[in-house]
Amino acid sequence: MNPWWQLFALWLLAAAMMTLGWQWQRLRSNAGIVDVLWAAGVGGSAVLLALAGAGAGPPRVLLGLLGGVWGIRLARHLWKRVRGELEDGRYQNLRGHWNGNQLKFFAFFQFQALLIVLFALPFLAVARNPDASSLWLAAALVIWLVSVIGETIADAQLARFRADPANKGHTCRAGLWRYSRHPNYFFEWLHWFAYVCLAIGSPLGWLGWSGPIVMFVFLRWISGIPYTETQAVRSRGDDYRDYQRSTSMLIPWFPKRTRR
Repeated sequence: MNPWWQLFALWLLAAAMMTLGWQWQRLRSNAGIVDVLWAAGVGGSAVLLALAGAGAGPPRVLLGLLGGVWGIRLARHLWKRVRGELEDGRYQNLRGHWNGNQLKFFAFFQFQALLIVLFALPFLAVARNPDASSLWLAAALVIWLVSVIGETIADAQLARFRADPANKGHTCRAGLWRYSRHPNYFFEWLHWFAYVCLAIGSPLGWLGWSGPIVMFVFLRWISGIPYTETQAVRSRGDDYRDYQRSTSMLIPWFPKRTRR
């Protein structure tokens, strides 16, 4: 199948999935399900494109395994939060801003379906790679392992901090969170470089770079850090402002000393 038809078919599947997610959100007033479905959709797209690709076996096998496991881990982690907590403050504010308008929520969910296709572009490049050296395959695996392990550790550290009622209203500075305000985002961004390595040699290899570039843009300026930090300042006030002054925003680095 033509690769662009593959993306069209992927969009149809993603749109159907997000429609079901919108219905779930409408019944439960919890739009956090969109994050779960996005992670599952992107991970699933890696598996589907690996199966449908015309490239060599080794990069396709790694694509399906790495992308699929990454998507399952992230979707599972997000689902635990969605089912066990009230709607995330970001979506509560969005619901209030839109006065609960379900047409706008439907458009928001369908936009996420388009983003699944956008983030699948590196997978398309990998799936059509006719050959990949063992060196680049090994580099992809190392990057993936470091990033997924790092993100898992960051998520677990934050979950433990949030589980303690004594920490309510305070900012997590434990472990990796001492060196980055968003270590989970950093490792999420790093993860996309694995597919850059797997796409080297592909006729669509340039698409491999769309993953880390687009992810950085979204995390830094659109839907990641800006929304998360606005909510953090709203809920934690000066404690989080001090954290912003002392701690690197994304890339881990040693904290600065600040005066309160």
